Amino acid sequence: MRRPIIAANWKMYKTIDETKQFIQNFLPKVSNIYDREIVLCVPFTSLYIASEMLKSSNVKLGAQNMYFEDKGAFTGEISPLMLKDIGCSYVILGHSERRKYFYETDSIVNKKVLVALKYGLTPIVCIGETLEEREQNKTFNVLETQLKMSLSNLSSLDAEKIVIAYEPVWAIGTGKNATPQQAQEAQSFIREKYAELYGSVVAEKVRILYGGSIKPENFKQIMEQKDVDGGLVGGASLEVESFYKIVTCDKK
Repeated sequence: MRRPIIAANWKMYKTIDETKQFIQNFLPKVSNIYDREIVLCVPFTSLYIASEMLKSSNVKLGAQNMYFEDKGAFTGEISPLMLKDIGCSYVILGHSERRKYFYETDSIVNKKVLVALKYGLTPIVCIGETLEEREQNKTFNVLETQLKMSLSNLSSLDAEKIVIAYEPVWAIGTGKNATPQQAQEAQSFIREKYAELYGSVVAEKVRILYGGSIKPENFKQIMEQKDVDGGLVGGASLEVESFYKIVTCDKK
């Protein structure tokens, strides 16, 4: 049984004070939830305060990006050593916004994945097609290419540790989301390809999240799909009540 992950991606939102207020209000609401992992991926400036506040809680800390070198003259970058040192367990890699605005390629994502694993960080690797690619029936080709290239040179043992986030680009921040059937179709395909790459045992263990305009109103049906193991939540994770409802959407 795969343990679900519900991860918040705050993107470039929230000051340190806003982060502190969110965590103070959020932690008591989820303190008894242990059947799923809850992750807050906060801006770099909020990592320290979040780390301090989450230390004795059941909520994990994640970063939204990192560089693929341990240290060096890379102005403005953050290393995996720094993220590990500050208390991160997870790091989002290859988000479509990084690919679009900062020209990150699959090969760059692959370098980051390998070094994240080296330092004990769990990568949440984002893959997904654009609207144009979906309309041209290229969804599966895109997913297969991104999966193979972003995860190349991985051992089966390391492949087990990866978290995949299927994020159709056309559904990110647009208010549109994939239907439960579309999510299942894509995520089933990803698991099949994972089995081809690393074997069926590993494929059954790897967790595949859905991301893209997740809201409390639509996530329950998506979570019910066989190959959906949680969600990577953007805008709806910025409010305590909204994110709490998503975390608990399939609980009675």
